[in-house]
Amino acid sequence: MRTEIHFLKGVYIMLIIDSKDCENIDKALKKYKKKFEKAKVLIQLRSRQSFTKPSIKRRGEVLKAVYKQQLATGKFDI
Repeated sequence: MRTEIHFLKGVYIMLIIDSKDCENIDKALKKYKKKFEKAKVLIQLRSRQSFTKPSIKRRGEVLKAVYKQQLATGKFDI
């Protein structure tokens, strides 16, 4: 298992996994899964499925910040 290439909206993303000859295939697969997760390919695909307006993104960020601030001050009990 040396190279995996993924195609994403006109961009090729290459994940390279170096494995020793004596290395177990399960370990190599585990390395590949970790690299794939760190590359955030699935997150990018899901975010590109539908367009969200910048104002809605900002509103979500503001609401998240307000929530975190309220948690920090102790207004919410979890």
